[in-house]
Amino acid sequence: MPKPDSHDAENLADEPVASIRSVYDGKLFPDEQIRTFRNIDRLFSTRTIARAGAVRPLPRRATPLRDLSFVSGGKTCDLYDYYSRNRLTGLLIMKDGEIAFERYEAGNTERTRWMSMSMAKSFATTLVGAAIKDGYIGGLEDPLDRYVPELKGGGYEGVSVRALLQMTSGVEWYEGYEDRASDRRRMLELQIEQKPGAILDLMASRPRAAEPGTVWNYSTGETHIVGALVHAATGRYLSDYLSEKIWSRLGMESDAAWWLEAPGGLEVAGSGMCATLRDYARFGLFMMNDGVIDGERVLPEGWVAEAGAPRMVGGKQVDYGFMWWPQPSSTGSFEDGAFRAGGIFGQYIYINPKEKVVVCVWSARSKPKFSEAIPDVDFFNAAVEALR
Repeated sequence: MPKPDSHDAENLADEPVASIRSVYDGKLFPDEQIRTFRNIDRLFSTRTIARAGAVRPLPRRATPLRDLSFVSGGKTCDLYDYYSRNRLTGLLIMKDGEIAFERYEAGNTERTRWMSMSMAKSFATTLVGAAIKDGYIGGLEDPLDRYVPELKGGGYEGVSVRALLQMTSGVEWYEGYEDRASDRRRMLELQIEQKPGAILDLMASRPRAAEPGTVWNYSTGETHIVGALVHAATGRYLSDYLSEKIWSRLGMESDAAWWLEAPGGLEVAGSGMCATLRDYARFGLFMMNDGVIDGERVLPEGWVAEAGAPRMVGGKQVDYGFMWWPQPSSTGSFEDGAFRAGGIFGQYIYINPKEKVVVCVWSARSKPKFSEAIPDVDFFNAAVEALR
């Protein structure tokens, strides 16, 4: 097991990195992507998510997973297909808290800190649960503008914490990663400018397109409001609160980092974390263990189950929780209670509480979305079956 913070010993400062616009455009060759994705903390100002104490070992399973076979899209695939065709650079699979498989490629190691992209959303909303447990936020039905008065007078006035976490605010937003005219890219340009408060001003000015709770619409901008909510309610930035409540208590191997809107400003809560693969897995174990650390409950009773469950929105089932994605089994049911955090270009933390399986994936795929050769959920289900 490496020493704490051994990532700092890696000589990454001389690796060339691409511009963030090129990343979102999906216009990078594999080597350019990989160098950039493992140096993501060099693209913007960041805040440290501090670890503390002794590293908590992750034991090795007595019978490791060496391969598996599964059918996807009518074709038989194996572990090597998934790894190679989906352009993975790191994969860690755990069963019952033990490592069943761990591998790094493309120059990555167990000390590498890799980007999260939208996996960060799931970390941010988990901190809302911690703030409710700590009494800083009264509950899911509280209006956002009670805590973030900057939202009064705009589309988010009167919108509940619950609607924000579910992305059912009804506020207009177009995600569009590769479309430079999209709201997401407008938010990115504000991030590039590094002006404090500019992204929250953008969100406060957004118009309402539907009644809250009636329509689901994916919005990275809404996660920025999550960060503002946690900061306003707790008096702590996301990184500091994450360190205090979770990161410093799980025996992490390395400090992590989180992009900022500007030096000293709020975190860009919807993306831009970087951490080691094992530390992402430790967070997955925390969620698998129902938000309890060493017998102490950090998240409210029932929070994890609700955060990762599908729900009815406007009379239709939406497979989205509190910025976590419910994951169906190979039969199409949700009986395992499985869910995942996910980020563009193929970053995942998959958690199956019933089968006690955690899968962490790093990838460098050609485009932000829909460039995988093998659906990731097919592999997750195959891993569960192989370890059953």
